[in-house]
Amino acid sequence: MKLKNVLIVVKDIEKSKQFYKELFGLDVIMESDGNVILTEGLVLQEKSVWEDAIERNVQPQNNATLLYFEETDMDGFLNRLSSYSEQIQYVNPPMEFLWGQRMVRFYDLDGNLIEVRTPN
Repeated sequence: MKLKNVLIVVKDIEKSKQFYKELFGLDVIMESDGNVILTEGLVLQEKSVWEDAIERNVQPQNNATLLYFEETDMDGFLNRLSSYSEQIQYVNPPMEFLWGQRMVRFYDLDGNLIEVRTPN
């Protein structure tokens, strides 16, 4: 068995494509019927499609999952994040651990939790 993708639910596919392109450099591989597959295996699915499929409401900011990214240029990333056109809600401010690794946690535009760290 092989994990192929990770799917997150979004309200506005176009805004989410722009968010993940501008901040993380992810490109669209395929688009179809409320679904977008991005590079690195991330799938965006429109909220209405997901709710119809599972017959339940989406709970944003449920803090049950996290998208983890590593970034060597943390200063550049933090600059892109702070100057992003939409307001970013931080969970943890940028911090540096005693061993030198840096980290920030925040929500994407739809309340999906994201963590970005420098490599160990």
